[in-house]
Amino acid sequence: MNQRQKAKILFAFSAAFLIAVAVAGVFCHDAAMVTDFSRKNLAPCLKYPFGTDWLGRNMFYRTLTGLSMSILIGVCAAGVSAVMALILGIAAATLGKKADSVISFLIDLVMGIPHILLLILISYAMGKGLKGVIVGVALTHWTSLARLIRAEVMQLKESEYIQIAAKLGHSKLEIAVKHMLPHLLPQFLVGLVLMFPHAILHESSITFLGFGLSSEQPAIGVILSESMTYLIMGKWWLALFPGLALVLTVGLFDLGGNALRRILDPNSVHE
Repeated sequence: MNQRQKAKILFAFSAAFLIAVAVAGVFCHDAAMVTDFSRKNLAPCLKYPFGTDWLGRNMFYRTLTGLSMSILIGVCAAGVSAVMALILGIAAATLGKKADSVISFLIDLVMGIPHILLLILISYAMGKGLKGVIVGVALTHWTSLARLIRAEVMQLKESEYIQIAAKLGHSKLEIAVKHMLPHLLPQFLVGLVLMFPHAILHESSITFLGFGLSSEQPAIGVILSESMTYLIMGKWWLALFPGLALVLTVGLFDLGGNALRRILDPNSVHE
């Protein structure tokens, strides 16, 4: 089995696992909200593998629901952010020096502000909650991919077939869509997938700090934030299992993104 086949298997496994978690979390939402004081603060056991919390809620169901919410938020926010990066990256490289200067200044401005601070400010300005988190993550994660796409387009502009298309009278928009976009899709897809773990971690971070999703929602950030109060009482499972599940989810997104990059790389055919 060569490296390319291993990458395909790894990508398929990561995608299948993450989809299964996202779907399972949606179906577990109601069960995650059920309280039962007769079973509160139970340590992990066969019936409750992740234990229960101070309200008797099943931590396994809450963790699944929180992961599902984080994945869905990450997909939405990263998707919007990646499309912004694609549009602005192409625009910077094709619409002349003035557009390039403005977009490059905007990229430097966003990258110059501490990431988590900008994310908190945007989320707070949007009223926090689900909308604030998605908008905040979407508006802060596009810069690196936009810079990469801009550099790629700048190289493509020097290609012979692009110059011929321009001399034949094709518009800049037509050249960008028909001739450049197919070459940019591999970088776009890999950048999109690798943006998911950042989006998920930052969503959980600002929710943990109290600037994201509301405490009524079983989000991973909310679960970890609430568990801090009970760690000194020996209720270690309230933070351990949700934290490990978050790390596993982020790790699988990262592995899947790297595997996709290897699959789309033409040089990997000979590996």
